[in-house]
Parts: sequence; structure tokens; C-alpha cells
Amino acid sequence: MLEPSVVGFDIELVRYDLSLANRRSTKNGVVGDAAKAIVETGLGLKAATITPTEIGGVGSPNRILREGINGKVIVRTGRRIPGVSPIVPLTHPVVVVRMAVGDAYGAQEGRDGEAGATTETAWRTERIDRGTCRSVAEFAFRTAASMDGLVYGGPKWTVSATYEGMLKEEMDSAAARHPDVHYHPMLIDAAYAGLMTEQWEQTAVIPALNRDGDCLSDLVLAMFGSIAGAESILLALDDDLRPTAAMAEAPHGTAPSLEGKNVANPMAMLLACAAVLEHAGNHGDERCLEVSKSLRKATLGAALDGIRSFDLGGQATTSEVVDEVVARMRAR
Repeated sequence: MLEPSVVGFDIELVRYDLSLANRRSTKNGVVGDAAKAIVETGLGLKAATITPTEIGGVGSPNRILREGINGKVIVRTGRRIPGVSPIVPLTHPVVVVRMAVGDAYGAQEGRDGEAGATTETAWRTERIDRGTCRSVAEFAFRTAASMDGLVYGGPKWTVSATYEGMLKEEMDSAAARHPDVHYHPMLIDAAYAGLMTEQWEQTAVIPALNRDGDCLSDLVLAMFGSIAGAESILLALDDDLRPTAAMAEAPHGTAPSLEGKNVANPMAMLLACAAVLEHAGNHGDERCLEVSKSLRKATLGAALDGIRSFDLGGQATTSEVVDEVVARMRAR
């Protein structure tokens, strides 16, 4: 998709192999190198990677990348896919603004007592900081203001007034700074229910803790038809909340059961390409902005015309969807 014959100009891709085997052999050194490259260029494009389940293994490369670029927020937007009826009657987008670091991810954890005994205990130490809470809350309100939306949801601050309450405090402070933005705080469990039952006349922007946002964004994307229907953006921000680095990726993770079958939905990765081009364009390259818009139009236009993978009710293979988008890009 990023070849010169498709976009119309040269794009240099500096590649890093984040396969599980290479991460193990380099003891995650390759992940750190990739993070440094994203900081240097301000841009990144990531494919889905495996996070192994073994205790004491290489863990999640996503966590290392997020910490390595000093990422603050992850933005995932559920939006109508042309030709696809959402599971619930949603008209406007739903944007999840999630903490990129801290919380359950990277927490110290362990087990005490005799292994397998009923008295064995497991524990972990989760941490969030006020700076990240403030970035998430403020970015959510700025996003809502730019999209004429409302800020909805929040953490479980009634049960965890000290820990989760920190994000709620920053949401309240951001609401005071943005009095023109409709603010509807809801406990996270009530927010889940509201997503399935409420109908808004505005875009809903949901600030969330890291773990809550991970679960929430998967639900939101699936509500619009498929978890593979939208991209994810990791942002590093300066003190004025302007992006200093952006890494786009498909949020759906790996799908071992689909390997080799040529049936996976490529939309999220196509839209991730569009997103990274958009952020390149925001740094002054108008060609990238134009191509980003064209790529979004081509991807969504193909879906509208029925060239969709099976998860969206279509019959097209992965290759057929991509080939159609490429053809539309070349013909633009």
C-alpha cells in the first residue's frame, strides 16, 4: 500500500522484526531499537504481534514501545463502516481515549504460598500518575470539542476513590476548563451498558484507564461491525498536548486460527497506513495528507461497494480487498 506506484512518491520504511522469535533472541532489544526509531522519525506503523503467556517471558512489545516513545494516550475510533449495519443503532462515532502506560500493564506481580494450594495468593502493584491522567482527560475534552461531541464514561471512582479517582479528578478539572463540552461522567460498568442502550446525537469520547480502555475499545469497534474495522493510534505528546510521535497499528491483535487462509479483514491495517500518512502530513507534507484522504476513501468505498471480508458479511478474500483498494488508489 505504501509503494511508490500506489502513493505516488517514495516512502522510506525502516523495518524492525518484532516476531516472537526475534524478540526472544534479542531479549527485546529489537523492540527498544524500534521505539528509538519512532522517536527519531516521529512516525511508526506496526503490525499485530504475539504476546506470549508464559511467566517471565518477553512479555508485550506494545508496552515496551509505549514506554519507549513516552506515549501518553491511545486513540481508537469506532465509526460506521459503509454498507455494514452496526450491532446497535449507532450513528455517530465513539472515540476511546485510553492511557498508553501504567495501570495493569507493566505492573509488578507475583505469587506467594505453596503452588496449587488453596492458600496460594497472587498479587500485582498497579500505578498511574497524575500527568498521564491529565493528558488523557484533557485530550478527551479537546477531541470532543473538535468533533462537537460529548465526554462520556470514566473509571470506577466510587470503589477506588484513591487510585481510579485520580483520573476522575482530572476529568472534572478538564470539564471546568472546557465548559462548552457536554460532560456526562459514568462509572465504567454503567458506561458499558450505556454503549449498548443509549443513542447519542453527538460523538461520544470516552477517557479510560489503560486496562479499561483496552477492553472498551475492542467492544466499541465490534459494535460497529468488526474489531478489524478501524485503526489504533499511539501518541506521544508535548506539554501542550501536540503529538511529537504517532504510531499507527491494527488493534485486533493476531488471529492464529486464520493464518494462511487469506480471509482476515485488512481494513484496520489499511486505515493504519492512512493514519500514519495523516500524521506525516500534519508535519507539513501536503502530499501525505492528500494520499491519506484518498486511502481512507478507497478503503471505505470498497466496503460500500460490497468488497468486504467475511466478518463484515462479504465474500472477498484478504488479497481481493487489498487489490481493490490498490486499484482504486492507482486510478485516483
